[in-house]
Amino acid sequence: MKRYRIATIPGDGIGKEVVPAGQRLMAAVAKAMDSFAFEFENFDWGGDYYRRFGVMMPEDGLDALRDKDAILFGSAGDPDIPDHVTLWGLRLRICQGFDQYANVRPTRLLPGIESPLRHCRIEDLNWVIVRENSEGEYSGIGGRVHQGHPIEVASDVTVLTRPGVERILRYAFRLAQSRRRKQLTVVTKSNAQRHAMVMWDQIAREIAREFPDVSCDKELVDAMTVRMVSRPASLDTVVATNLHADILSDLAAALAGSLGIAPTANIDPERRYPSMFEPIHGSAFDIMGKGIANPIGTFWSVAMLLDHLGEADAARRVMSAVEYATATPALHTRDLGGSATTEQVTAAVCERIRSGAEPPYALSVGA
Repeated sequence: MKRYRIATIPGDGIGKEVVPAGQRLMAAVAKAMDSFAFEFENFDWGGDYYRRFGVMMPEDGLDALRDKDAILFGSAGDPDIPDHVTLWGLRLRICQGFDQYANVRPTRLLPGIESPLRHCRIEDLNWVIVRENSEGEYSGIGGRVHQGHPIEVASDVTVLTRPGVERILRYAFRLAQSRRRKQLTVVTKSNAQRHAMVMWDQIAREIAREFPDVSCDKELVDAMTVRMVSRPASLDTVVATNLHADILSDLAAALAGSLGIAPTANIDPERRYPSMFEPIHGSAFDIMGKGIANPIGTFWSVAMLLDHLGEADAARRVMSAVEYATATPALHTRDLGGSATTEQVTAAVCERIRSGAEPPYALSVGA
């Protein structure tokens, strides 16, 4: 029997509620499949760790994760700690330390969820947004000088390298090639950012010649927000820089009904290091401890984790149980207009996993 070593990092806020729910789900699917098992190791890094030790994670933290097969992450963010400290001290340190350069965010209308878009059909909103996850606007290069003086200066430098752009574009083209529509939209702001973004567009045209079976179009990021709202059916696979895709994927999740249902995978495609899977909803301290956090985003992230490990049947089983939950109004949490608790949704999804039942719509993990 295969045994997968999984690191769980709940982090902050509701991450401490949804990651244990995700771990319960993983244990349930492993027992139901009876062909693999999980060994979990929990890491208590985050805001509470920072208050004790002055850092979000220990100096040798990456070494503790290096031998794991995957990481299940909750959220980073604490109202008493500056956001740049929590993000760079934990999540981005792992992403950059393990060169998880492909951030993949599938978005679609799940059964039983209504989009804020009027008359949007379930088949009209089915996207995957690929975000460059290692450089660009979040390269971390910059600084502040003369703080507190009238001449104070701050800078953040966008850095795009040809190798970095080529590898994320090839990843996005291959992903688009694997999907039914074989369509990729490349998003930049090259009319205003006339160096790095123009290079990105140029490299995209070069890489496109390697994938003649993929139709490729280009969109400026501001026009892209309009297209996502007014013509959702015209999109399929999308690739963009670190900042642009970060914003667009949150818009995509909102258009799909809730940030609480959206997953993320931070992938090292070369599999040199463990990849990390997480919901995108953040720490949500306003609802922490109330037992009403939506675990669906974590469960979908678990399905992506299973798919990454090569357990495609288990991933489909998880997604079937997720779709059952979203199609059942009694299992909608507050963000979806219902009153179900985290525990109720988790128990129902785990029971669905154990029963082996699949709904007739049984959608795939990311397509």
